[in-house]
Amino acid sequence: MDLIQKKYLTIHQAAKLIGVTALTLRNWDNLRKFQAARHPINNYRVYTLEQIESLLKKLGLPKPAKKLVIKILED
Repeated sequence: MDLIQKKYLTIHQAAKLIGVTALTLRNWDNLRKFQAARHPINNYRVYTLEQIESLLKKLGLPKPAKKLVIKILED
């Protein structure tokens, strides 16, 4: 799967990459600590890989491995 084809990650995919629960991401979004974009049709929270990498950098954590990203996107 080409990473460019998958522009947005679901809240569950983002949570796996960051290492937190989806509930934590929802709470961060509600508190405006790490805001999600909204899917235009269903209003679900979605994240870009760039958002996740930026957060990990701010936290001093390494970027997720490309193999891990591909695995999560394929699940």
